[in-house]
Amino acid sequence: MGSESSSPFVRPYAVTGGRTGAESPLAIEALVSTTARGREVMHTLVPEYEAVCRLCGDLKSVAEIAALLGVPLGVAAVIVGDLVQYGLVYVEPTGAGDSVPDIQLLERVLSGLQNL
Repeated sequence: MGSESSSPFVRPYAVTGGRTGAESPLAIEALVSTTARGREVMHTLVPEYEAVCRLCGDLKSVAEIAALLGVPLGVAAVIVGDLVQYGLVYVEPTGAGDSVPDIQLLERVLSGLQNL
C-alpha cells in the first residue's frame, strides 16, 4: 500500500473527510480574509487550515488559494467553508448584482487560474 506521500492529494482529501464541495457554494472569485480570531488560533490548526489563514492575511480568491496550496478548487472551497463556519476567515460578498465587473478582481482570478 502507498503512503500518504505517494499522492499530493491524499492529505487534503483526508483533511476534508473526502468532501469535494463546500456546503455553501463559493464562487471561485470570492475573496477571503482571515479574521482576528483566525490570526490568534491559526498556529493550532492542521497545516492546510493554517496555510489558508496565513495566505488570507491579504485578500485572496478561492481560485488563488487552490493554486497556492496546490489543491483542487473543490478541496480549497471545503477548507474555506469550514474556516468560515469556525469564524476564522471571512468571505467578502461577491457583488453578483453589480453591473460592471471589477477589472482588478478579474485579473486576480485570471492569475490564480493560470497558476493552477
